[in-house]
Amino acid sequence: MKKLKVTQIRSIIKTNKKQKRTIEALGLGRPNYWNILPDNPQTWGMIKVVQHLVKVEEIEVNE
Repeated sequence: MKKLKVTQIRSIIKTNKKQKRTIEALGLGRPNYWNILPDNPQTWGMIKVVQHLVKVEEIEVNE
């Protein structure tokens, strides 16, 4: 099963409210925080909003 490791690489200072709320919804909050999320269209939509603030890696998870 594919998952996404999303790492915040930039601060949310001086970003708009939508981007701040999206970072919070992704489970991030500070630079170098990361979270494992499912690989689905909803997650990719949120990533697209904050693509300049995050780094995305695809990982394979064996459950």
